[in-house]
This record gives sequence, C-alpha cells and structure tokens, in this order.
Amino acid sequence: MSLLEGKVAVVTGAARGIGQSIALRLAEEGADLALCDVQADWVAETKEKVEALGRRAEAYGVDVSKGDQVQTGVDAIVKDFGKLDIVVNNAGITRDGLLIRMSEEDWDLVMNINLKGTFLMTKAAAKYMMKQRSGTFVNIASVIGLMGNPGQANYGASKAAVSNLTKTTAKELAARGIRANAIAPGFIKTKMTDALTEDVRNQMLAAIPMKDFGTPEDVANVVLFLASDLSRYVTGQTLSVCGGMVTA
Repeated sequence: MSLLEGKVAVVTGAARGIGQSIALRLAEEGADLALCDVQADWVAETKEKVEALGRRAEAYGVDVSKGDQVQTGVDAIVKDFGKLDIVVNNAGITRDGLLIRMSEEDWDLVMNINLKGTFLMTKAAAKYMMKQRSGTFVNIASVIGLMGNPGQANYGASKAAVSNLTKTTAKELAARGIRANAIAPGFIKTKMTDALTEDVRNQMLAAIPMKDFGTPEDVANVVLFLASDLSRYVTGQTLSVCGGMVTA
C-alpha cells in the first residue's frame, strides 16, 4: 500500500520548482492534491503531471498573504475533497538587499508571504484538522533562517520565524493528533543556480561539506517522510536538507 493512500494534501506555491516536486512526490505515494498559487492557472502544468500519475488534482488561486483568500481557499478544498490531511506551506519569495538599503516594502512583502502566509494557512487548515483529530503540517523554512546570510535580512528573519511558528504549532495541536514540522533546504539546484557564474557556484559549493547542490527531489523526499506515518513520533522539528552546511 502506498504511504499516502487516501490522503488529501495541500501544497502552496505548487507551480514550479520545489513546490511542483513536492506535489508529484506526494502523488506518487497515493495522495490527491489541492494545488495553490497566486493564480490558479499557474499550476496547470503541475496539475497535468499529477493527473498523469493517476491522482486527482484541483487548482486554487490563493494569495497566502490575504486572510480572506486563504480561508475561502481552504473552505473550497475541504468542500471539494471532503477532508484535509496534509498541508505543505511552501509558498515563499525573496527580495534581497543589504539591510541598510532594504526598503520597508521589500521587508513587508517577504514577511507577508513567507511568514504570515504560513500562519494564515495553518490557522485555516487547523480548524478542520482539529475536528477530524488528525493532520500534519510541513513548513518550508531555510538554512538561511538558521545561520543568516548577508543581503537576506528579510528572508532569513521570515524563515527563522517559520521554524519557531512550527514549534508552537506542534505544541498547541499535538493533543488533537496533529503534527507540525519544518524543512530547512540549503542550496538547491534551480534555474537560479543554473544561471550563476562558475566562480559563484564554486564559492557556494565550498560551503557544502558534501560538495554538491541538492535537488528539489531531495526536499520532496523529506516532505514525504514528514507527511507520512513514517514520522509518526516526530513533531516540532526543523530538518535541514543542506548537504551538511548546518549541523546543529
């Protein structure tokens, strides 16, 4: 039997990259997918790929920084699927810049999507999970939130806060049979890293003990572990997927 047979999973920021890989990995293990992004048509490719695996997929246009959109989206998901078992809070952005030059708008935008979005989605989904006395949250944090990085004050602060929000969520909801964990990816192979110069890539690789970039699939595999009963006794944790960059 597949690890997630009969489960309904929500993935935010599911249009591409890590979000798409997560959705496909969960579908491979039997989950049906509610795919969320700012515009529903952005997840058309992911939806098609999930359906090609024989699983149901529905698209929802949700700006996770807007409370009314999040609540409406979650209500629609539960109405369409009948329940909600897994929420992967993956939606996130960067607006990099040195601290002394960073605009208030860039600070607020990153915080609103990365942190507030995770809070809003967790709050809306938890109401349903509490009634069914089961569910699991997997939040995508970052190693930058654990160690800091020049030029990413807003991003690092938002992701550090996501890790702490995860701990509080785990402690508040454990008695209702709900788990919450986070993943802190390191340098992951994406279109962005592919476009870097060789010198910059080498500098990044030098910081990784395993001397290789991770892949979206590496992150997706850890999401699967945390979303499934394989991690039944794991909650409130942040697991780094970073090739050894962060070891504490």
